[in-house]
Amino acid sequence: MTVLTDWQKQEVDRQMNLYCEGAAEVIPPEDLRQKVEQSLLEERPLRIKLGLDPSAPDVHFGHTVVLQKLRQFQENGHQVQLLIGDFTGRIGDPTGKSTARAPLTSEDVKQNARTYVEQFGKVLDMDQVTVHYNSSWLADLSFEEVIHLAGQITTARLLERDDFDERTALGKPIGLHEFFYPVMQGYDSVVLESDIEIGGTDQHYNTLMGRHFQERFKKAKQAVILMPLLEGLDGKEKMSKSKHNYVGVEDNPDEMFGKTMSVPDELMGRWFRLVSGFSSDHVDHLEAELKSGALHPREGKRLLAARMTELYHGKDAAEKAADRFDALYRDNKLPEEIPEHRTEAGLISPLDLLVESGLLHSKSEAKRMIANRGVKIDGARLETADESLRVRDGMVMQVGKRKHVRLKLSQ
Repeated sequence: MTVLTDWQKQEVDRQMNLYCEGAAEVIPPEDLRQKVEQSLLEERPLRIKLGLDPSAPDVHFGHTVVLQKLRQFQENGHQVQLLIGDFTGRIGDPTGKSTARAPLTSEDVKQNARTYVEQFGKVLDMDQVTVHYNSSWLADLSFEEVIHLAGQITTARLLERDDFDERTALGKPIGLHEFFYPVMQGYDSVVLESDIEIGGTDQHYNTLMGRHFQERFKKAKQAVILMPLLEGLDGKEKMSKSKHNYVGVEDNPDEMFGKTMSVPDELMGRWFRLVSGFSSDHVDHLEAELKSGALHPREGKRLLAARMTELYHGKDAAEKAADRFDALYRDNKLPEEIPEHRTEAGLISPLDLLVESGLLHSKSEAKRMIANRGVKIDGARLETADESLRVRDGMVMQVGKRKHVRLKLSQ
């Protein structure tokens, strides 16, 4: 039996502390330690799996919680396996769903997958990432092989899933195809021979399927690292594009800085810890200063906004975004650069104009924003959604403090 040297023992401790830091759960810690030890003894990089169903085309700060953990492994010489679930994505992950999710089309999956790979490069060194598509093995399974795969797990075990249990109690239907999602995700780990799988806490059930199926196929069982879910700008729901409470990694500097400044005070410490990339000691110091009052919440938020904008756009862009934010909020000035939207002359519903200009997503959202006195026309607050507007060339529409558009009449 090979014995670790003193240096190797210290290196195992260092890596374990790093990988466990910030994690909500490690399953089980002793397996993770054993794998780190074997990696050093065998001089073999660990295979770190992150599985993604490309169900939405934009990467936001919530995704970066797991991406930053992956980067820690990457920086220690381990191999990141990015698994794009182009096959499982056609079924849809039932996690957190009260009804079956509508399957994506093949073209949706391909386009969203391309976007993921491009945007993940803002956090990971994509030259050192191996990208896999699970259609390359799942699509070729014969029906006999699918039956054999299904025979490796009991119905009772599948029904342990909270989502299924809740839907059964409520009398809501569960499609047979939904049972195959965790089965296929578990089989992915068998094919990839992954040593470690990383995911959010909402992936607890799915990631444990990897351990189950690896054991059934007589493979070494992967360890699992589950990361906390990041709450969005509303301070309640997890960050999600569909809930409009997200900050995208491709948001422009002004949008990124401004959105981050709207994070609820009580979430600042959590955002610092999960997505800023600051060391744990530095975050402890910031949280202590916020608690004692030595750091005012607004200044703490400004530090967070500057940090996040610098991470994705660089220091110069972050400083300029901060200056523009100050001018807008403190001096009540319009931005120097305002996007233009071409429209026809004449009368138009403000709801239609807000949506077609891209300032808001829907007429219902526009109506709420007007009712909440959040829409201005040339600096004057729009009081009602019921009266049509007469469009003028150069008119500036404003939603909140950060969104502006200058209307240009079509010739």
